[in-house]
Formats: sequence, C-alpha cells, structure tokens
Amino acid sequence: MALRIGFVGTGGIARTHMDALARLNDLAQMTAFCDLDETRAQEAAARYQGKAYTDFEQMFKEEPLDGVIICVPPHAHVGAEERAAEKGIHIFVEKPVARTTQRAKEIEHAIQKSGIINGVGYHFRAYGATDRAVEMLRGTTIGMAMGYWNGGMPGVGWWRKHELSGGQIVEQTTHIFDLARYLVGEIEEVSAYFAQRVMHLEQYPDSDVADVGVVSFKFENGAVGTMVNTALMNIAGKVGLDVITQNRVVEVSWGFAKAVEANQVVEYRSHDNPYYNEDKLFLEAIQKKDQSLIRCSYADGVKTLAVTLAADESARLGRPVKVSEMF
Repeated sequence: MALRIGFVGTGGIARTHMDALARLNDLAQMTAFCDLDETRAQEAAARYQGKAYTDFEQMFKEEPLDGVIICVPPHAHVGAEERAAEKGIHIFVEKPVARTTQRAKEIEHAIQKSGIINGVGYHFRAYGATDRAVEMLRGTTIGMAMGYWNGGMPGVGWWRKHELSGGQIVEQTTHIFDLARYLVGEIEEVSAYFAQRVMHLEQYPDSDVADVGVVSFKFENGAVGTMVNTALMNIAGKVGLDVITQNRVVEVSWGFAKAVEANQVVEYRSHDNPYYNEDKLFLEAIQKKDQSLIRCSYADGVKTLAVTLAADESARLGRPVKVSEMF
C-alpha cells in the first residue's frame, strides 16, 4: 500500500521532491499540501489530486499522513516538526534544519522522543558519485579538504536577510560543509572572514548578507580545511569539495567524483537524481521501520548547522570559534 505523504512548504525545492515522488507512485501518494501562499498550495494539490492547506496544524489534524516533507526557509521552522512527531508522522526536512541550534535541538528532542523515521535533505550524500568518493578515500590518511560554493545571489528575498537565512554559509554552502563532514570527519573549530563587496551596492540594496566569505577549520581527526564561497558572480562558479591525501586528490561535485594520482586520473559520473535517491530511501525506511537507511538523520543535520553557525559567529566576533560553543 502506498504511503500517504504531505508537504509543508510547496516552493521550488518542494516541487523537486514532488517530481521525485511522482516517479515513486508505487511507494507513495501525495495527499496534502500546506503553504502560506494559498495559490501555491492549491496548484500543487490540483497537480497531484491532493488537498490544499495554509495551516499545518489543520493539515495534521485532518489528514492521515504516514510522512511529511518539510521545505521551509531556515527561520520558518515554527512547529511543524514537533506536531508531526507528536502524531507519529515520519519527517524529512530540507536543509538547513533551523536558523539556530537552540531551535534545532528542540526539534531534535521531539523527534527522539517520538521515535519517528527522520531525514535531512543533504542531497550530496545521495549521489552514487559520492559513494564512489567514499571508496576512493577508504584506507587513506586525509591531510586537507578544500570546499567551494561560488555563484550568484538567489532571487528569493528572505535569503538576502541575515536574520532569516543566516547568509550563504548557513543556507547554501552548508551542503559542502556537510559533504566535508561526511567524507573527512567531524569539524571541531572554525575561523572565518566575511565581507559585503558588490551585491548590496548594485542589484540588492536591501541585502545585509555577505557576498564573499572564507572559512578555515580543523577536523577532530587532525586534518585541516578551507571553505570559500561567494554570491557575487554573474558567471558559473565552482561548487564541490577537494580532498587531499598523500598520493591522491579526490574531487567531488554534482554527481561527479575524480581521483587524481601521479600516473592516472579516474573519473566517475553517476548520472543519478539525488532527490529521487533520498526520497526513495525515506519511503523505504518508513516501510521497513529502519532509520539506518537514511543517509543524513535530523541529529546529523544539526551537527552541520552548528558548524556553519560557528563560522558565522567567528566572522562576527573576529576570532576562532569551537563548534561546541554553538550548543
């Protein structure tokens, strides 16, 4: 029997998950769609023959859901996760999981108390190419990781407000920090510099987020790393992570992994859809009652949030910040 799945938030990333679930219609039926924008909720409901809501409390009260996919901005995690947990509805949350670690830990506690299946949309973990990168790095001593998220300014207004999004590190480059954690290990301390250079003067005078940033960090295992990001580019930029070992450099990006050695270069492209992969695993985890199928749990997502918030705090304070300080 197909699982009954609802949505809280029906914007761009939610539509990506809807497209994936439409390909998984033997496993799931999308039955309820909640969004503060009633027109957007109604459009999704009409497309997938479900019911539209503007209040998640009402949706959870009226709909017998098995799972819910929550796709809201960082500042908008205002209770949907807890209410779903109270009702035993399994949850999948798009990154970042919250705007603050305090809020994230409140949600994490509710999830742990309920015992529901839970996942977070760090989709780089779900690429087959990332699996290959794990194999390429197995048995090696990693010296350093270098990450990148270089591109332009997203068009949504809340993203350009630091109070709402946390800025690029917290909302966007979080994917590459998570990939670094996944491939290298836990990050214990960060030191960051951010600046506003162009975008707030030109296209977005209302923006108060940095459009360039550099972060250095230390892993618990002794490796070190750097992360650079920018939102000021009008051309395509680099997104991904390079992992440095003594005899091999492993480069990872969108569905791509490459190992560079002295006498050979091995490239692998997985040509898969990570949203489909992670949604399929979420549905299978619900059916089998097996949390271990999930690539990134909510608690794991909280750890990545803490790293990015530590970087944001370091830039604000002008000193290194231990990730543990975020708790």
